[in-house]
Amino acid sequence: MITYKKLFHLLLDREIKKKDLQEMAGITPTIMARLAKDGNVQVETVGKICDALNCQPGDIMENVPGSHEGSA
Repeated sequence: MITYKKLFHLLLDREIKKKDLQEMAGITPTIMARLAKDGNVQVETVGKICDALNCQPGDIMENVPGSHEGSA
């Protein structure tokens, strides 16, 4: 499972509100909700967030091994 906990820690560290990130990255509240629930988002969205925060994908997301539900 991919988790976006690192993103929300980064926002806290930089004192950036979720709403501010939405504006900076040009993403919708629905996408923010998906990120908060570790839901699926497009790679393009990850790129927009990284551009807005001047970071790399590994700075905002992480793969948690062995947590893929129903994977074969």
